[in-house]
Amino acid sequence: MAITQLEKGIFLSLFNRGGYVLDFSTNDFDNFTLMSVGVALCERYQLSKGKSLTAYLDDCADGDALKLLNDLLEYYELHYEDEYVKPDVSEKRPYSHIRYSAEYARYYRKARAVIDREIAEHNPFEGASEYLKEQFSSEYMTAQINSLMELRTTNPTDAIGKAKELVESCCRTILKETGVKVPSSWGMNELIKETKRRLDIDTESVSSDLPEAQTVKKILGSLTGLVGGIAEYRNSWGSGHGKAADFEPLFVRHAKLAVGSSVTLVEYLWDTYLWRKEKGHLR
Repeated sequence: MAITQLEKGIFLSLFNRGGYVLDFSTNDFDNFTLMSVGVALCERYQLSKGKSLTAYLDDCADGDALKLLNDLLEYYELHYEDEYVKPDVSEKRPYSHIRYSAEYARYYRKARAVIDREIAEHNPFEGASEYLKEQFSSEYMTAQINSLMELRTTNPTDAIGKAKELVESCCRTILKETGVKVPSSWGMNELIKETKRRLDIDTESVSSDLPEAQTVKKILGSLTGLVGGIAEYRNSWGSGHGKAADFEPLFVRHAKLAVGSSVTLVEYLWDTYLWRKEKGHLR
């Protein structure tokens, strides 16, 4: 769905500071909007920065509005943290001319929720998830992937838990297909280690004589780090463990990171399995 006029007003209340837009000079603002959406707003409208932004949001397509508002919000998050994060009185922070504002903090939270909602409508992993559902050809795996794609925006905590389960399910499927009896005690690290060994994508299988050996080993070695990161995400913020009463779930963007990592990893492992199976190179 598109950002409504009422929601655009939230962003304008956050960014428009009496005709100014945040701390941009006119030249900097034109350069920023030119890089973001290809239009130098003040040059086009011959108005103040705030009025030019308002005029553009009234004229532009929905996708351009989302792009510019998202870019401005990222700029705000980078440069105005002191304004929307309530300070800890016990924490010594370096001096800043920006002070915390409950009003702007409220506008920020509403604006961030709108952007998260809109970006969630565009799923960059849709093609990969449909491919994996087709390849796995299993009702369980299909249901798991569907759940993962939905939960990434509606329930980030559960999505992080499902992301780990997707990787585990992929590894167990590959190991079963290659005749490996998986002990029930195996966790994520054991599963991925044996899967890599079966697919000959462990670093030890790369010949040091190859000119690209170090690069290949670096990429393969990063798989372990990726898996470990997903597991830690799940243990700290996912649905697999009980949480304290003061538990605060992560933002949607964090769930997307876990989901995106798991989908990318599973697609790579499954493609490698299918290629080696076709070539008759499975262990």
